[in-house]
Amino acid sequence: QLVESGGGLVQAGDSLRLSCAASGRTFSPFSTYAMGWFRQAPGKEREFVATISYGFTYYADSVKGRFTISRDNGKNTVYLQMDSLKPEDTAVYYCALGPSRSAVARQYNYWGQGTQVTVSS
Repeated sequence: QLVESGGGLVQAGDSLRLSCAASGRTFSPFSTYAMGWFRQAPGKEREFVATISYGFTYYADSVKGRFTISRDNGKNTVYLQMDSLKPEDTAVYYCALGPSRSAVARQYNYWGQGTQVTVSS
């Protein structure tokens, strides 16, 4: 399973770091899987945020330069460092695991339950 943590209520300009821990034999070895972050705001479709695989990263234009995805394979964990947060970043953030790096949600096989991020103006 994938378990996200680190969400919360912050003000515009603040930072948050989300974590997503993977557990279970299905995800071994963790290093061979691509990890992604997606988000879904109320009334909107789920959208791609960032992905990482074998050290290669890719970001949505809306977060490029503000968000950083990283992973610690020894801890089976992926992180999303979010800086210079904006009110439009408010959403439920989901981590996902899949066979290859992709910005397409359906390419991921496993999903976490989501963590709420709220950015006030």
